[in-house]
Amino acid sequence: MSKDFTLSRRAALGGAVAAGAVIIAKPSVILAQTSDVIRFGHLTPRTGFLGPLGEYGVMAADLAVEEINAAGGVLGRKLEILKEDSVNPQTASTKAERMVERDKVAAIIGEISSASCLTIAQVAQRTKTLYINTGGNSDALRGTNCNKYMFHVESQNSMYVKTCGRSLMAQGLVQGKKWFSLTADYAFGHDLLKVAKRFMEGAGGQFAADKLVPTDLTDFSALLLEIRNARPDLVIANLAGNQITNFLKQYSEFGLQFPVGGFGFDTALAWAAGKENFIGTWPVVWHHLIDTPNTKKFVAAFTAKYRKPPENQAWGDYLAVKIFAQSMNELKSTDSAKIIEHWEKGATFDVMKTREGYFRARDHQMMHEMFTVSGVGAKAPNQWDIFAASPAVPAANESLEVIASTAEENECKMA
Repeated sequence: MSKDFTLSRRAALGGAVAAGAVIIAKPSVILAQTSDVIRFGHLTPRTGFLGPLGEYGVMAADLAVEEINAAGGVLGRKLEILKEDSVNPQTASTKAERMVERDKVAAIIGEISSASCLTIAQVAQRTKTLYINTGGNSDALRGTNCNKYMFHVESQNSMYVKTCGRSLMAQGLVQGKKWFSLTADYAFGHDLLKVAKRFMEGAGGQFAADKLVPTDLTDFSALLLEIRNARPDLVIANLAGNQITNFLKQYSEFGLQFPVGGFGFDTALAWAAGKENFIGTWPVVWHHLIDTPNTKKFVAAFTAKYRKPPENQAWGDYLAVKIFAQSMNELKSTDSAKIIEHWEKGATFDVMKTREGYFRARDHQMMHEMFTVSGVGAKAPNQWDIFAASPAVPAANESLEVIASTAEENECKMA
């Protein structure tokens, strides 16, 4: 493992796992300790409206495994990835259970759909298997649906809303303003709308309208006519997957001039829309232009392998695999309980940003910086560098906690 990804703090755990502990461990640990490979499951959508994002996650996870094995693997063993298309929540649950019971994986990593994250987490809790969520944003996953075996590399909706909200307030687009919002009609969108409304109520704005949008909708013309007639101060696109791409293209075609923004975003969707159509203010958990050594290294390796830069979903899956492998090497164990204890005690990680990140013990949300981006249009030098990014949020003199949900806003009773 590269020293660039070493943990900067160790939990006070023992060294090597005793042989007796291996014998009584759950089946997934037994296999991982006695086999010449350590397996983990990777579940993410590879088809449907989230498929374009899922493919970036798969590519990044593959790259991480290659790098880890080239550096000596995990505990002297080869790291092996078992990949599946999660498809939908029911299928995700079935495949997660099969990975644990039949394939004896040491952990499950991945997913983008918040609804599928929940069903995978239920399997993880029942089987006492570590699950690292790399793409599901719902606050509820860190609140009413939290559990001891689920950790979140991806940011929660509150972090997206509070990050972008700061920028919108600086632009004078919140207090006393009317928003027209379009929201993806599934678990992620419902949760995001709830968080967005809480932000607006606290900041003195209001919604002119909020519309739930089916995830299979491709023609936004009727909604764009409603927006034209409503004449809002800001259009908020709380959409998901290729919905954002289609909306941005059609918004441009309609020639509407109202400011645009959103609280959920992936850079791959902006790339698909094209630099001439990408406008507005959006939050992002990571982007390929961050000026840090590990971002540059990751971007270079990913681009060399796939002929295009990584986007934020790629970052999440890559980082999760790296942290998982490094933690096993540090603890000399594949045991989920030991890894969970280590992370809950405050281990910090290089997350390819200006500050290290850590998992918050009370809800297992990774605390790390975020960014806002805005389109630069014709000024873009190529098809990838199509936005200007803000400095890291929160600012260097602020706690990482200020953009996350509070215990009062999103209570988690860890099961």
